[in-house]
Amino acid sequence: MAAHPAYPVGLRLAGRRVVVIGGGQVAQRRLPALVAAGADVVLISPSATPSVDVMAETGEIRWERRRYQDGDLANTWYALIATRDRAANDAASAEAERERVWCVRADDAEAATAWTPATGRSEGVTVAVLTGNDPRRSAAVRDAIVEGLRDGSLAAPAQGREKRNPGVALVGGGPGDPDLITVRGRRLLAEADVVIADRLGPRGLLDELAPHVEVIDAAKIPYGRFMAQEAINNALIEHAKAGKSVVRLKGGDPYVFGRGMEELQALAEAGIPCTVVPGISSSISVPGAAGIPVTHRGVAHEFTVVSGHVGPDDPRSLVDWASLAKLTGTLVILMGVDKIGLIAEALVRHGRSADTPVAVVQEGTTAAQRRVDATLATVGETVRIQEVRPPAVIVIGDVVTVGPAA
Repeated sequence: MAAHPAYPVGLRLAGRRVVVIGGGQVAQRRLPALVAAGADVVLISPSATPSVDVMAETGEIRWERRRYQDGDLANTWYALIATRDRAANDAASAEAERERVWCVRADDAEAATAWTPATGRSEGVTVAVLTGNDPRRSAAVRDAIVEGLRDGSLAAPAQGREKRNPGVALVGGGPGDPDLITVRGRRLLAEADVVIADRLGPRGLLDELAPHVEVIDAAKIPYGRFMAQEAINNALIEHAKAGKSVVRLKGGDPYVFGRGMEELQALAEAGIPCTVVPGISSSISVPGAAGIPVTHRGVAHEFTVVSGHVGPDDPRSLVDWASLAKLTGTLVILMGVDKIGLIAEALVRHGRSADTPVAVVQEGTTAAQRRVDATLATVGETVRIQEVRPPAVIVIGDVVTVGPAA
């Protein structure tokens, strides 16, 4: 049998009896896929791992707590043999041969009548790879294909649909490092006809786009009689109505000071479908990249994220700085570089210690990342002397000093 390649086929097991013999690690790995396929799974084993035990308790599988017996494979469509008892495995394999049941053996692939491929899934596509008796190579090939499908580097257009993502996708690009965009966000970028990008989005990804993709800098959209956000909304609507797949690439997460909801509302009013792809917020990721945990056992049990784009005494501010000053946890300030002196003064005035540690992380997660440390008493002057420029994330609290980089 080894002289001939395996014939690949997809088994439709929904409602059909499948027998798994052995409740160890192999069964633990294979059972979820069988359950997901809708199979009527019967486990035959005197013992099982805790995870397999839970599957039986919740009714996902039926468990007969005993050893294999001749006749267990009657009326079975598919069998997985995975015990440590070679004699039992041979007996079950022989029954499978007699009953014409396709059978996988974990201990001896050459004695089996079927092999389990390395499988992966992406957007409704199942990838199954067989390379004979080289499971590591199978897994490596599988991973390469699935990753390519997910990030868009491997084109697999869906038949019957001109656009896989009609309308607009609001994509959170993460804190700046191109590798920190989500898998779904990267795939949607690869499928886009038009990308309207923020300055703080992961610019490195734009170089990977196909030549036909129109890239629009949101900061350079002509505003005319419109406010900046209105002009961006209008551009999204215009391109989507032209039948193009549009990605609005934003820094961080669309809903964390990103005006994502304003754009979604405008699209909804225009009758344009919108997909929202969450992104990794700089409020957590940038401190982490600089060695600062926003929470830490025994130090901070909460963290608060605040916009610092208007000062504490500005009538437009919606922040209760007096209440924030009384908190003992971590305070993360976004868009607050030019206002940090005023913010620090307000926090101290309302009761926060002037000695509270502060870290300012500029261009976090990028090659230009740098960290400047200070206290509430000194941060305003330190930022000025060190010439810190946006984008920067400001972290206030004792967590600043707990990491090895402190």
